[in-house]
Amino acid sequence: METVKNNISNLSRIGLDREKSKELATKLNDLLANYSVFYQNTRGYHWNIQGEKFFELHLKFEELYKDLFEKIDEIAERILTLGFKPSHSFSKYLEASVIPESKKVSNGNRAVEEILDAFERIITKQRAILTISAEIDDEGTNAMMSDYIREQEKLVWMYSAFLQNP
Repeated sequence: METVKNNISNLSRIGLDREKSKELATKLNDLLANYSVFYQNTRGYHWNIQGEKFFELHLKFEELYKDLFEKIDEIAERILTLGFKPSHSFSKYLEASVIPESKKVSNGNRAVEEILDAFERIITKQRAILTISAEIDDEGTNAMMSDYIREQEKLVWMYSAFLQNP
């Protein structure tokens, strides 16, 4: 009975190991920083895009930043669900993010290339989180990361197709 009680005391209210959940929350906060920089970059692409494909890209960038905004909120809420605090300081986001802050980009192809680079970095981080969440049977984080990866793999294909010359 004592062993069962000790094992239960190591679990959070949602039944996950507290130490592993802390590790996961740290990784999710890092992901949150990267998403936040990606989001702001995408807003900049939307605002500053010029040229031949303006109408098409302006709309696509708006779709993307709205999706990123939703994911930012979901990631922050998942960190809270795990029992930890989401980071909210943009200066800390810039320090932590492997996605660089984009300067003014008005060229559509350059913006799409930066988006593809950001997806590569985000998907890599999400796969690492997926590994940890699977190890501790965290189905909530696992499902979220799986859904994000599936959606983003398709977007990578689509944005890559946009860059191909006919």
